[in-house]
Amino acid sequence: MPIFEIPGARTIEISHILLDYNGTLAVDGQPIAGVRKKIQALSSAFDFHVITADTFGSVTQALDGVNCSVVTIPDWDQARAKADYLETLGPSCTIACGNGVNDELMLKNAALGVAVLHEEGLARQSLMAADILIHHILDLFGYLEHPGRLIACLRK
Repeated sequence: MPIFEIPGARTIEISHILLDYNGTLAVDGQPIAGVRKKIQALSSAFDFHVITADTFGSVTQALDGVNCSVVTIPDWDQARAKADYLETLGPSCTIACGNGVNDELMLKNAALGVAVLHEEGLARQSLMAADILIHHILDLFGYLEHPGRLIACLRK
């Protein structure tokens, strides 16, 4: 289990990466270039989970062949559904990443909540619930490949 040491703050062992799909991994329902490749490359170190209401009905096909679990949630009470799924994984060993209002609880409750700002925007509630903000989803994969990068923004 990869360990992230944050000087003066905490040490966390991460086994799960929980990702929102639309607005986080995808724009207009299509995966952002490089996402599929990065998940595949890191899937031996982390268990990837993509959670979505599948607004465009494209997630299953878009992530076909990618080593990740795809979880489709109902159209109602999505924030609760995402938070409940996080609970099944174990919040203390999960990094969660998202951008929408329905991501607020999972970002707040995860060991590390990561808000991402892409073309589809970022809800204020999710920004405030997150531990860090990234400007591109590939930055998250950079943190996973080089955990020391978290030190600059999270050390106390």
